[in-house]
Formats: sequence, structure tokens, C-alpha cells
Amino acid sequence: MWWLLAVISALFLGIYDVVKKVSVNNNAVLPVLLVSSISSAIIYIPIWVVSHFNIIPTTHDFYIPSITLAEHGKLFLKSMIVVTSWIFSFFALKHLPLTIVSPIRATGPLWTLVGAIIIFQEQLSTYQWIGIVITLAFFYMFSIAGKTEGISFRNNKWIWFIILGTLFGAVSGLYDKYLLRHINRMAVQCYFTFYQVILFVPIVLTLWWPKRKENSPFIWRWSIPLIGIFLLIADFFYFYALQNPDSMISIVSALRRGSVIVAFAFGAYLFKEKNIKTKSIYLGGILVGIALLIFGTTT
Repeated sequence: MWWLLAVISALFLGIYDVVKKVSVNNNAVLPVLLVSSISSAIIYIPIWVVSHFNIIPTTHDFYIPSITLAEHGKLFLKSMIVVTSWIFSFFALKHLPLTIVSPIRATGPLWTLVGAIIIFQEQLSTYQWIGIVITLAFFYMFSIAGKTEGISFRNNKWIWFIILGTLFGAVSGLYDKYLLRHINRMAVQCYFTFYQVILFVPIVLTLWWPKRKENSPFIWRWSIPLIGIFLLIADFFYFYALQNPDSMISIVSALRRGSVIVAFAFGAYLFKEKNIKTKSIYLGGILVGIALLIFGTTT
């Protein structure tokens, strides 16, 4: 039932996308990222403590085992990839409509798919290849819809930011599959969360803090710590799914992109964004492509 775990992850990931948009609107992006990462780390600290002192058994689902120095290095690399993806994605989300950003992020499985074929030699069915073509076609249509809002997919730097964020996210997804073949999922999620904070602290202190009065000021919102909490829950189910030896990273990633439905709906309702009808049609096309990817793995 690894695919069901991926669906649950998608639900929480959709909520995560919404609280991200609420948090970064007219706000400083880098401290938002730092605070949200700290909120995740705080949750993992007591779990790490009870695991380290063997207060819970090693067979417990939440047990965090010790890992080698080399494995710590691999998780630090994962954190670097994710932090890069987040910086690009969060800045794009601040300046672009959620109903533009979320469908672009939904194309992540395509790039993960390419890597999965090359690295893990995953075999795709005819339905899955059709799904790829359909998803790419409707992604192109989204670029046309963006022009009606004055957003050029070719010249707008924030569009390139979200594309780069999506590509780095795809790299992270492939790397996750590799990591989970060798490292316990709880160790991956826990130490990755700690390393995020370690990376964001110097970034905030060097890039944002010296110019905090000139650039966007940081405004506290209760949605900010919720970013880390909802992502933690989404990732818990995501890593659980990937740890199954029968899981396919391309399909897990595709199912996770179903979170776009939640994010898109809230973007239309809460933020009163434009061209919802047209975007809904194009989003439907992307979801049809994703559905074919999923259907292809069950036939």
C-alpha cells in the first residue's frame, strides 16, 4: 500500500503549499524558511533523545538509529539540495500567483521520471509515456495562460526560479530513493531536518540580516511554524512509501504532485487569483497526465 501513503503525503503537502503562500506574502523569505525549519527540528529533538538513550525500543516506528559519519555527509548533501530548491521556490511563490506556481511544481514527476529511468532503470508502460506527453503539452498551455496575466514564462525571473526549484526538487526525490536503500527513513528525516537549520542560519545572517531594513522586513505569522509541521507530516508518509522496496520513485513523486489540487483550490478561493477557469482546464490536463502515469504502473 505504498501508493496510499503517497496520497496521504500529497494531502498534507497541499496544505503545506497554502501556508507557504500565506507566510511569504509581503514578507522576508529567508527568515520564514529558517523559522519553519526550526519548528520541524524542535519536534524531532525529543524523538532523537528517547532514541539515543534507548527509552523506546529499536523496533519502534519512530526510533532514530545512529548512523555513520559518511551517512551524515550524505544527509548533509541532501539538505543542501533541498535548501537550494526551497530558496528558489519560496522566492517564486512570493512573487507569483499560487495558481501558476503549483501547476509548475506539479511537473516535478516528469523530471524525476527521466532520472529514474536513467539511474534506477525503471521501466515505463505505454500509458506512462502518453502521460508524459500530455503533461508537457498542458504545461506549455500554462505558459500561454501566464501571458494573459503579464507573466512571461521566458522573461520573468520568478518563473525561472520556480522551474529551478522544481528541478532541484526532482534531484532531491531521486537522491531520496538512493538514501532510503541504505539509511533508515527516520534517520534520514531527522538529521536532514537538523542540517536544514544549520544551513539556513548562516544564509539568513549573511544575506538577509545586514540589509533587513532596506529589504522586506520579517513579519511574524502563525502560519510560518506550520510550514515545517505540515512538511514534516507529509515527508513522514513520503519516506515511509519510498522505503518499500516495491515502490517506484516516479510514481510516488507523481502521486505527491496531487497536492496541486489542494493548493490550486485555496489559491482560487483565498487569494482571488485570475483566470481560474482557464487554469483549471490546463490543470485538469496535467492531472490527466499524472493519472496516466499512475494507471500505467497498475496495468
